Amino acid sequence: MADVNDWNARIIEEFHANAGVLGGQFEGAPVLLLHSKGARSGIERVNPMMYQRLDDDSVAVFASKAGAPTNPDWYHNLVANPRASVELGVETYPVEAAVATPEQREPIWEKQKATYPGFADYERQTARVIPVVILRRVS
Repeated sequence: MADVNDWNARIIEEFHANAGVLGGQFEGAPVLLLHSKGARSGIERVNPMMYQRLDDDSVAVFASKAGAPTNPDWYHNLVANPRASVELGVETYPVEAAVATPEQREPIWEKQKATYPGFADYERQTARVIPVVILRRVS
């Protein structure tokens, strides 16, 4: 777990140092920082993740966990505590999370796989349906 935390910490540091612009394997990719509350602990957690813009008020994120057999912790945190916030570029704003319905998920997920084929690889590596979570800006 420390390796993943160290990796995330480096991405978060680079994100903050460069106004949300990343290099390396994420160069040019849309990445945001999700701030969510731990489902059990209530402690704020920050996770970098790729997103897909849906409209001016919503983005979608993907609980792929690189094709692992279980959903990532941040997914469980959002299900338990759907009020969260995102850092997108230099802007931070509150969001409300909702797991996409199968009808909502399909076109979003297909577009993500077509744009970033690594997500199709993740899908092939797991038996679970990878959740798509919609983060809608709220006041």
